[in-house]
Amino acid sequence: MFVMAYAPFGADGIIIRVEADIRRGIPGIDISGLAEGAVREARERVQAGFRNSGYVFPPHRVLINLAPAGVRKDGASLDLPIALSVIAAELAPSPDNLLVMGELELSGRVRPVRGVLAAVAAGLREGIRDFIVPAGNAREAAILAGSVPGGNGGGAHVAAVSSLAEAVHVLVVREKSGLLPPVLPDADPGVFAARVSRNGDPPGGAEGDPLPLVSEDFSAVRGQARYRRALEIAAAGGHNLFVFGPPGAGKTMLARSVPSIMAPLTPAEAVEVTRLHSLAGRTIHGGEGDFDAGSGGLMNFPPFRAPHHSASAEGILGGGKLVRPGEISLAHYGLLFLDEAPLFRANVLEALREPLEDQVITISRADGPVRLPAGFQLLLAANSCPCGRLGLPAADGASGAACLCGSEEIRRYWRKFGAALLDRIELRVPVLPPGGKEMCGGGNGETSAEIAVRVRKAVEVQRERLAKRGYRRNARIPAGLVDLVCPLTDRAAAAFRKAAAALGFSGRACHGVLRTARTIADLDEKEVIDTVHVLEAVQHRRYGEDPRDCCLAGAG
Repeated sequence: MFVMAYAPFGADGIIIRVEADIRRGIPGIDISGLAEGAVREARERVQAGFRNSGYVFPPHRVLINLAPAGVRKDGASLDLPIALSVIAAELAPSPDNLLVMGELELSGRVRPVRGVLAAVAAGLREGIRDFIVPAGNAREAAILAGSVPGGNGGGAHVAAVSSLAEAVHVLVVREKSGLLPPVLPDADPGVFAARVSRNGDPPGGAEGDPLPLVSEDFSAVRGQARYRRALEIAAAGGHNLFVFGPPGAGKTMLARSVPSIMAPLTPAEAVEVTRLHSLAGRTIHGGEGDFDAGSGGLMNFPPFRAPHHSASAEGILGGGKLVRPGEISLAHYGLLFLDEAPLFRANVLEALREPLEDQVITISRADGPVRLPAGFQLLLAANSCPCGRLGLPAADGASGAACLCGSEEIRRYWRKFGAALLDRIELRVPVLPPGGKEMCGGGNGETSAEIAVRVRKAVEVQRERLAKRGYRRNARIPAGLVDLVCPLTDRAAAAFRKAAAALGFSGRACHGVLRTARTIADLDEKEVIDTVHVLEAVQHRRYGEDPRDCCLAGAG
């Protein structure tokens, strides 16, 4: 007999058929089907779980086959499917159309596992509607129960169990009645499905709802009006941004405040983002490091990922023996913030170019390519030179600069970005630390909540304009649609042509300026792009090729 299970792999994973055959022989379990270490060790956990749950393990030889046999399987999520396949073979029920996940403790208790939301989504695509999951993953599985967007037109029936005994009870009841018994009260799918409103708004996305928690508000940063404006444009249009200048200018502080002004995800986007985080092991069961957006476990706001500069290429891009999402996939529909960007490995920065353009990362393997979504915004922050003092005056007030770096040292430091990567970044902002006037003056400028209102309105305009064309944000408008979506007044067109010629913009840079101008016009609630919108977009694009540009920034 058999039950269905799931193995995380890439962005979607694989549905596994767990078959059990009981025959005469020395008691024990054999597992076939390219089982890796954690799956092979399931033999001991399953037998101990049987014994400590009050069941007698079959006194025969048990063969477990994991099909398809040519795909490697790893992880402890196959423990419970293996145990239930043995039960099914003993009791001869027919658990068709049932997918099971869970790790067994020796006591027979069921532990939560990663990838449950992805497993439910994959099962629904294959026509499976009944799922047995660990109680710790109940909220995660319940996301696709009922008619939640992303369920492909049909809801999942979820039974959440905390022990092998409960799982066996569910299996027996389903065999007799044809239906899963009611789920545990704290895992009621209807409670969480109801949190997604019928009008298509994401949970927590109504006007006036609280914003996601962040470390700082925009009003906490003094000065830096140009940088604040660039972050608003980036949040509204999905544009990439590069900020550089000496330490203490507020580069990191403002960057980490961006989530407070970003618009909520749509329900379908929230499901996709949450599924990727589930695959990466960030499950929704209340443990340390887990996520919980407060509405059925969905991540309703764009993710903000800020890996350390020591991260490997595999950690950023994804991969591993069993391919898992990397930071660029975990930042899907959100922001990837690389602080101290020149300290990242050169191969990591170079590898960002294709995903920025294609919105997908393809990892080539001997048994075929694996594609992971990578629709992220890139936010880079860097000092202007290795010592960080380029752009600052000498400490003693004498003429000259405080920088201690030689020209060749600065060149080596700066060339790690490369022209190809910088050409894909529409917004470049040089900054200097605020002066005494800004630090001691009254008023901190607009709050995050005030900026978020404008951003949300601009995002809604873009969604309405681009939805029929299959795009989400202005930053992703294809070259063939730029002229159609970005209409210019005659004066704006003349100003754009003059600026592009004077600054030597590439073709990609020209399109980037027009997309940015489109976003600025949306923030200004204008349908046609005017001269002021073009000039502001050019101003945000013109810097960044030379680290000495920060000397021109001023403190404002």
